[in-house]
Amino acid sequence: MSLPQISEFTVRRYANAKSFQRGEAYFEAGAVTTITQRGQQIQAEVEGNERLPYRVTVNFDDKGITTAKCTCAYNLDGWCKHIVATILVTTRQPEIIEQRPTLEKLLDRLDYVQTQRLIQELVAEQPQLIDVIDQHVSWMTNPIPKPISTKPGRQVSVDLAAIRGQVKQILRDAVRYFEEGYEEDPITEDLFSLVQTAVEFSQQGQSDNAIASLEAITSTCVQNWDEVLEYGADNDEIAWELNLAWCEVILCAELTAEEKVDIQVSLEVWQDEWNADFSMTLDALRQGWDYPPLLRVLQGNISEMGVWGQEIPNYADDLALIRLKILERQQRYQEYLYLAQAEGQTQEYLTMLGRLGRVEEALAAAQTQMKSIEDAFALAKTLAEQGSLAEALDIAQTGFSLPGSCQYELGIWTSDLAEALGHPQAALPALMAAFQVKPCFVDYQRIAELAGEKWEGIKTELLRIIRTSRSWGVESAKVDIFLYEGLIEDAISTVTELSSYNSALIHRVMEAAVSHNPDWVIANARRRAERIMDEGKAEYYDDAIKWLKKVRAAYIKSGRQADWLKYREKLIEVHARKRKLMTMFKEQGLE
Repeated sequence: MSLPQISEFTVRRYANAKSFQRGEAYFEAGAVTTITQRGQQIQAEVEGNERLPYRVTVNFDDKGITTAKCTCAYNLDGWCKHIVATILVTTRQPEIIEQRPTLEKLLDRLDYVQTQRLIQELVAEQPQLIDVIDQHVSWMTNPIPKPISTKPGRQVSVDLAAIRGQVKQILRDAVRYFEEGYEEDPITEDLFSLVQTAVEFSQQGQSDNAIASLEAITSTCVQNWDEVLEYGADNDEIAWELNLAWCEVILCAELTAEEKVDIQVSLEVWQDEWNADFSMTLDALRQGWDYPPLLRVLQGNISEMGVWGQEIPNYADDLALIRLKILERQQRYQEYLYLAQAEGQTQEYLTMLGRLGRVEEALAAAQTQMKSIEDAFALAKTLAEQGSLAEALDIAQTGFSLPGSCQYELGIWTSDLAEALGHPQAALPALMAAFQVKPCFVDYQRIAELAGEKWEGIKTELLRIIRTSRSWGVESAKVDIFLYEGLIEDAISTVTELSSYNSALIHRVMEAAVSHNPDWVIANARRRAERIMDEGKAEYYDDAIKWLKKVRAAYIKSGRQADWLKYREKLIEVHARKRKLMTMFKEQGLE
């Protein structure tokens, strides 16, 4: 049988550099102990750090590898080292792969009685299989719920039984996840992926497949949610994602009156049975594109209520954004602009003007309609993409006076643009605006370069910002800047109360402070080491030794070697029975 066509370049692309390096080492060490091929599937056992080997499964088709999975716990970027080692075998040593028959061919050898006996013997050996068989028999024998009717002649090519099976499997996996004590949501991401596939059908013009897929996902969730409900799982996120998906699919489809009624009835039933809210989808279904207030807006007759003839619902913005996405896909740009303006979607309105090359209109509208720093940033980037760089810089600078939460990103972007345009006088305040909300040592140095003769005055302001900053994760930037400027006491103040989780940062400050303030080094490092030793946390003894080395260095640096010896003897006396600790004392020269 043929093997998947895959080059080592492709392997490197699907695995990060470290995984490829380790996987190649595993391959060269012969860690892939068994490897077999059954049809378009490769299975391998790879020896690793655990007692039992890891199992790798690689599926492929004529174009190459489709999926690659491993039983190890690796969950970072790309393929793990065990998958890499396995695939390297297929590319470098294909002759060692054992060819075995596929499941289909194996079953073809058996008659009905033999197949029955095989299943019974497997269940006797592995009793847990009965639950899996029970579930699959239920899927195969239970009648499929009546789908939403579609126009005669419409074709649904998607495998709806498979979709329902996937949803059920996700919920079953979630039950096992909850029973193992995990608290994170194990459901949402996998269900989101299924929903997104349905939306993509709609975007590709396959409305029948989109509607059928969403119906299968939604109804199966509703029917089986009790399995996870008892573990405290709520349906808020997935119900909202389905809400958004149904709206887009409905607004992209040409539905008959009968189909609309069927969808409405299903949505109302699902609402009641699942305690969900599909009001937005029901409004989209009711309004379609023929709703009189909407038609007036799309023709340019904009009123204060926008497309709503009565009270504006809290999901109005979400529905407007879905409509705008569809109009853009259909290249109905003027209607897009009318709707964005009517529904108060300022960012979408301004950026569409810019993308259409209507720069003067965008600039004029921005003067009265821009409400947030996000609006300014989006418009500035759009204008820059259109080549209107000077106008983009003006809009970006205006953004700093508006409320919002992307000041750092806008500051960095504006500074880069200003420098590219040869305007350092505009780059400096933009970079300072970024520094104000997210101090960074690299930006500090860059500001110094831009400031020139003004640096001393600006430095005073930056140090004030850094001293008063309470941003999350700012401690590293503070230490970098304070040590760079020789402000040891400020660095000490920054790390004194930090947890030992930040030990690398604390060690840096101690190394810098050992001559300047040895008493602080001694007191802080002793406190951290003694907490570990007193509590007998053997797994952290290595950290305790590192703190004690800092204590010793500070005592010796300050000319108090006798005090160190006295303190050391006291530690040995108190912790003499902790053999692991005492061994480490000796190995590290602390005894």
